[in-house]
Amino acid sequence: MPSRINRAIELLIDDQPIYYDGGHTGHVLTYEQGKQDAKTWADYINVGMEHGSFNMAGLDEYMRGLIDGGPTNSGHRTPPVIVETPVEGVSEDYIRYNAWQFRQILARGVHGILLCQAETPDAVRAFVESCRYPINMEGVGYGLDRGTRGTGSQPTSAPVWGLSPDEYVAKCDPWPVNPDGELLLGIKIETVRALTNVEQTLTVPGIGFAEWGPGDLHMSFGIKRDPSKPLDPRLVEARERVRDACKANGIPFLDGCAPENIEAKIDEGVRVVAGHREDTAQVGRKYTKRTMAV
Repeated sequence: MPSRINRAIELLIDDQPIYYDGGHTGHVLTYEQGKQDAKTWADYINVGMEHGSFNMAGLDEYMRGLIDGGPTNSGHRTPPVIVETPVEGVSEDYIRYNAWQFRQILARGVHGILLCQAETPDAVRAFVESCRYPINMEGVGYGLDRGTRGTGSQPTSAPVWGLSPDEYVAKCDPWPVNPDGELLLGIKIETVRALTNVEQTLTVPGIGFAEWGPGDLHMSFGIKRDPSKPLDPRLVEARERVRDACKANGIPFLDGCAPENIEAKIDEGVRVVAGHREDTAQVGRKYTKRTMAV
């Protein structure tokens, strides 16, 4: 039987890499697609709303389809769903003004949120606080202030997790700052300004994973991306800084992987795997002797 609601967290606790599917745009948010995705090969589903449609009605239907198509082969009620948000993490004020996005998305019963362009520690701190109920106190006074998520969405979000409203309030809290939390919050370091602050940003409690964004970092550095050429030294350094800051703070590092390099990337410390390829996951799971059913 599963030990957690969020199997991505369950796997990370066991030091198992997790593999996701779903792109930055175009994810079909319908009931039927949810039923189909309930048996996904991936460990979690990424829903891209940074560039895709901010479709709350569709997300409601999609989550309902995941429930009706489940449980997963691993025995979980649904696969975890993590949503990329349109808001940019450029400042604390910008996050506070746009925190309604997090509330709307969490009210649909998703299991995590990914903040893009996470440029400053204060922006990331505000992001974590905006996703928390103020009654949950782990980390408060030690890098975090009280949460600002208001009560009222539990009638729609708690049933998705199969919990009572009170149980949901206790469980929908960021891991690992709350060891019993089931909410996975991630950030993208994808601009020069974000890179400048990365060592400080990743000390903020409540971050469950972090990634570098090679596409946006190329643009931020003023470099035209050319996959046929070796990676520019500035991008090599950027990736190393994000990876090293993750390691220093015990935060899982997300990176793109393929079947031919997944073993080396795992050895290097990658624990959240982009690439959207089932064959990459198959190689990686075999390498780490994964036991949880897919």
